[in-house]
Amino acid sequence: MTEPTEPTEPTEPTEPTEPTAAPAAAPLPPARKPRRVLRAVARWTAAVLVCGGLGTGTAYGIASMERTDVPGLATEGDGRWAYPELALPALPSGAPRPLSYGNVAGVHHADLRKLLLPAPAGATPDKKLTGDWVTPAQYVSEYDADQRAEITRTLRDSALRHIAARGWTMPDGTESRIYLLRFNSVAYAEGFRDDLHIGATAGESLATAPEVDFDESWSSSGRVHDTVSYVFSEKKAFGKEHVRQAYTVAGDTVALIVHSRDGKAATERIPFHQSVILQNQLLG
Repeated sequence: MTEPTEPTEPTEPTEPTEPTAAPAAAPLPPARKPRRVLRAVARWTAAVLVCGGLGTGTAYGIASMERTDVPGLATEGDGRWAYPELALPALPSGAPRPLSYGNVAGVHHADLRKLLLPAPAGATPDKKLTGDWVTPAQYVSEYDADQRAEITRTLRDSALRHIAARGWTMPDGTESRIYLLRFNSVAYAEGFRDDLHIGATAGESLATAPEVDFDESWSSSGRVHDTVSYVFSEKKAFGKEHVRQAYTVAGDTVALIVHSRDGKAATERIPFHQSVILQNQLLG
């Protein structure tokens, strides 16, 4: 007779086990050169993103400047003037840039006086052209006496809003004068340019430069999109001083830039072109 056995506790059913897969072959390590390239691309991408983020803000800066267009980065001894670091003023909230899409009239919403090119290092400021507002009579005084009355009438009929001006003299005797004329719209600014016959010629003659030619050495590489510059130099043989002059039309604003130097020495081309480029970029 057999002894009764104690009942055993039921066990939990076990799940069927997956069949064990064969171990995969270890991947080959990537070549070192592509890894370095990928790391370099990642670093540059991060740098671009950081720089793009830092470029946003309430103030807008001067963009698309070539290395040789930036004061301080030019080759030493090439004659460029040492301008202070340039920055555009902040725009009022919601105001578009003058040459941006949607600003059909090309209006400069920033204070025009803050868009004037500052004097470079070593310059002696002009006591009359201090970077503030000036009268139409002061601007018209730059032209030949026989033409001033007609230019005054043209300004009166052209919806002129105001004129800002700055001047200075450099140690070598070069005198610089910049006038910014702001009109009600780009149409009036271009109309004033046409009334002065600026384009194929320099138009109405300056008092100090009765005859000028196109400056054939001028390059438009520093021109801002949707602006146009007309650059001239006094013909040889010039009188007691040599004059270079340029007009820039940028939206609702026309700029007149004049460099002159007494004596038989010609006014330097490089600092004049530098002034035209930088003033153009401030207006754009």
